[in-house]
Amino acid sequence: MQQINIIDANKHVDEKVKIGVWLTNKRSSGKIAFLQLRDGTAFFQGVVLKKNVSEALFEEAKKLRQETSMYVIGIIHKDERSKFGYEMEIEDIQVLSETEDYPITPKEHGIEFLLDHRHLWLRSKRPFAVLRIRDQVIRATYEFFGKEGFVKFDAPILTGSAPEGTTELFHIDYFDTNAYLSQSGQLYEEAGAEAFGKVYSFGPTFRAEKSKTRRHLTEFWMIEPEMAFMHQEESLDIQERYIAYLVQSVIDNCQYELSILDRDVETLKRYTHVPYPRISYDEAIELLQKADFDTKWGDDFGSPEETYLADHFDRPVFVLNYPKALKPFYMKPHPTREDVVICADLLAPEGYGEIIGGSERATDYNYLLNQIKAAGLDPKEYSWYLDLRKYGSVPHSGFGLGLERILTWLTLEDHVRETIPFPRLLNRLHP
Repeated sequence: MQQINIIDANKHVDEKVKIGVWLTNKRSSGKIAFLQLRDGTAFFQGVVLKKNVSEALFEEAKKLRQETSMYVIGIIHKDERSKFGYEMEIEDIQVLSETEDYPITPKEHGIEFLLDHRHLWLRSKRPFAVLRIRDQVIRATYEFFGKEGFVKFDAPILTGSAPEGTTELFHIDYFDTNAYLSQSGQLYEEAGAEAFGKVYSFGPTFRAEKSKTRRHLTEFWMIEPEMAFMHQEESLDIQERYIAYLVQSVIDNCQYELSILDRDVETLKRYTHVPYPRISYDEAIELLQKADFDTKWGDDFGSPEETYLADHFDRPVFVLNYPKALKPFYMKPHPTREDVVICADLLAPEGYGEIIGGSERATDYNYLLNQIKAAGLDPKEYSWYLDLRKYGSVPHSGFGLGLERILTWLTLEDHVRETIPFPRLLNRLHP
């Protein structure tokens, strides 16, 4: 008798198999017990028929408590009534560990209660589906950049400086000197690009923003490519192909998880078609003003503005060339305008806003030095970064994708906290 995973039930129809499972819920009548089971790969139903098992086994099945771990042995059958499509007729149960008073019951619970029990909430269907999709997006990220000829280049987590200043960074006493948890690997990726041509980092980043919005975490994961000999338009081509690749990969590999989330696959398919629309910041302001937004040139966009702009199109949309005052010091100035820089944000539709921020990087040493000073930063801390403009500087571009933000959009979650295993928030450090 073969031991299998639930996800492989379709390969063993009408076969007798053994599966290690946990019980998520149950109900029973006088003649049948329905056990809702999971094993980490999928959820399905086990059925215990009183007429086909011993009295002792049937009574044991009826008394099982939520999250009891066990082996179940039985025959796999098709079950067209369920989303999964298969179930097991159970012939035997071997209990491994009994449980009682499991805190997360099938009833509704508040979000704070669920976050307090995140170590257990992960076992529920929706977190299961979201985090399996997260795994697929990570897998597809490595595939995409590998196919595109990028080198994975790991930036440090401990830094002595920051791409956007240190006011929102976590400070660390590093052997009697100041250090910070990284808010971005970008500056180091630029060094990598001048060594390897095309590189990307993929790792945790930290921002001490005192924000309680649905789009912010204090610890999150970023994918940050940098490309030498590349202007902004070429970078936008890579960005949209990357997003389309991720969406297609989720469609191809996560049908079951998407069905758990009731995510419409036909809607997702729209986002696999490139190129995506492109509008300038100036055009975005005009669209917002025509829609009676109280927005003037020079304002940054909040969630309502980003939602309106993205929903104006049926796919993600690039907004190009924001005012210089809104963006960090390293962005390349526009060749014909003093007031904007060569940059772009990619806004996701369905109300999810910015998922990518990127730009062409400034290459002129003196311009960059003056920008660092104007930002109130110490040029000595950025001397190594300025060296990149002294020794063989080339046109180069890059961007950053927030993993949790794109997952929130792909899974239609309300908050980024539900797209990471253990969210870190302004008011949450445990579990």
